[in-house]
Amino acid sequence: MSRWAPCKRKDFIRRLRALGFEGPYSGTRHQYMIYAQHRLTIPSNSEYSVPQLRLMLGEVAMLIGRQIALDEWERTLIIKPTQKARLMPFRKRLLALRPLLLALCSLLLACQSQPQSHAGFKVALLSPGPVSDAGWNASAYEGLLRIREELGAEISQVEVKSPAEFEHGFRDYASRDFNLVFGHGFEFQDAAAAVAPDFPNTVFVTSSGTTVRPNVSPMIFEMVQATYLMGVMTAMMSKTGKAGCVGGLEIPSVKSGFLALEAGAKSVNPNFVVVQSFIGNWEDVGAAKEAALALMDQGADFIFQNADAAGLGVFQAVQERGHVFAFGANKNQNEIAPQVVLASAVLNVPQAFVNVARRVKEKTFQAELLRMGMKDDVVSLAINPKLQDQIPANVMAKIEEVKAGILAGQVALPVGY
Repeated sequence: MSRWAPCKRKDFIRRLRALGFEGPYSGTRHQYMIYAQHRLTIPSNSEYSVPQLRLMLGEVAMLIGRQIALDEWERTLIIKPTQKARLMPFRKRLLALRPLLLALCSLLLACQSQPQSHAGFKVALLSPGPVSDAGWNASAYEGLLRIREELGAEISQVEVKSPAEFEHGFRDYASRDFNLVFGHGFEFQDAAAAVAPDFPNTVFVTSSGTTVRPNVSPMIFEMVQATYLMGVMTAMMSKTGKAGCVGGLEIPSVKSGFLALEAGAKSVNPNFVVVQSFIGNWEDVGAAKEAALALMDQGADFIFQNADAAGLGVFQAVQERGHVFAFGANKNQNEIAPQVVLASAVLNVPQAFVNVARRVKEKTFQAELLRMGMKDDVVSLAINPKLQDQIPANVMAKIEEVKAGILAGQVALPVGY
């Protein structure tokens, strides 16, 4: 029998420890989910494996639907609890992980015998949430993987939560001669500006923002173009004249998308009502679900979410309530809840990451506001093909008409950051 045959949760943890991770660990198994948080120490003889481990564990996290964080500074592996959502049984998930776990084992053994190379092009990502969120952070992580594949870069990623961790992350990677560090969110721009003068040979790029320095630039994704079209669709199809928006943190890059949806709706029906709700974080699925239910109780029959991992709660609420449509954000989320997600405002973040990284590698990068939209094939509205027949022909015709106006610069949109 293979060493990585299906096993119970405690055996999975034990085998992680066999790879070189050390306890303690605790927690209980409950049917399909693991609610406990496990924290295991990376021993000193794995010193050079941290970036590779993080990438491998990111892929594991996507498969098992849990958050797995690798804290580089404290040298610990953290397996975090997830929100309540039915996944396949643990034994089947572990079987799916077998190839990755074998590769992880080989990687640890190899890294213990030889140091990691510090030569060549090096790119890092600071993400504000788990790369298994099926949205904002997952798309950034995909971009990082493409940079490795297409540009031959050495890559690394870490999840950070607070402004102090943002600055610590930027400074840590820059001090290790990384050529490019992405901070994936509006909230990273102050930390990037604070660290950048000390490391003029490192380029710091934030996903949204307005801060520009000699080696700091924001990528501004014009999601407002897609959400404006959502607003047009919503106003033409709504039976109640009201829609709701659920966001994580109330930051300009999120709020502008909500305002664009409202503007699109009011271009069709000036009396249309859009109600916004922010839950104050990116991870609380339960809070997002309650916010969506409250909006539906107020009469909203279309709900747009831009709340990262927490947005899954919005889809759950819409599925339970019925007779309501939802919209996805950042990635094409139509398949997450195909019976209710009518369309998604899609950002081609991976392509944007590759474009910027190529400029840095080829030394053609210039610090400026990097605006990217439909003309750049970075922003699009993806209609769910499974629900296409529920969108009247006149609505689709109107969407195409307004899209042409946006591309021609004839439609006034809220400014996205």
